[in-house]
Amino acid sequence: MDTLTTPAYTTVSNHVIAEVRRNTSNDQNALIALRSFQPGDVISAFHPGTISAEPTYLTVQVGDSKHITLQPEFLQYINHSCDPNVFFDTTTMQLVALKPLTEGEEMTFFYPSTEWQMTQSFDCYCGRPKCLGQIVGASALTKQVQEQYRFTDYIQQKLAKKSAGKKVA
Repeated sequence: MDTLTTPAYTTVSNHVIAEVRRNTSNDQNALIALRSFQPGDVISAFHPGTISAEPTYLTVQVGDSKHITLQPEFLQYINHSCDPNVFFDTTTMQLVALKPLTEGEEMTFFYPSTEWQMTQSFDCYCGRPKCLGQIVGASALTKQVQEQYRFTDYIQQKLAKKSAGKKVA
């Protein structure tokens, strides 16, 4: 392992299946798997901590004016990637593995999979071959890009309306 290019982490909190770790070079937190998971495995159940009409950078969209914070709270540390390995299924309220995860691997999800329009768009630097660059929400994705991802039932309904030429707010 090359210690000059590998970031150092400190453990913030442990949650049996995963732990929150802070990258000491940039102070960014991440959720790291403490065991392996296979595609389709349920990693964790979750439920709404709070429900609000307005989104924040910590909420997940489940309806036109319905945004939830995640409980257990440590799930909020799952960062974005354009090549995600987990998915928030807001119908079953389960965090599901999309691809094999190994112990020590960061859990990531595709933010537009749960957000129609991002409350705070951002430039993505995930470094993956299919990185989209600017992340603004599912409403801005082309059909070709949509086909590469799994979306919540709510976002799928919005995408279907848009595809059918119906006005979608």
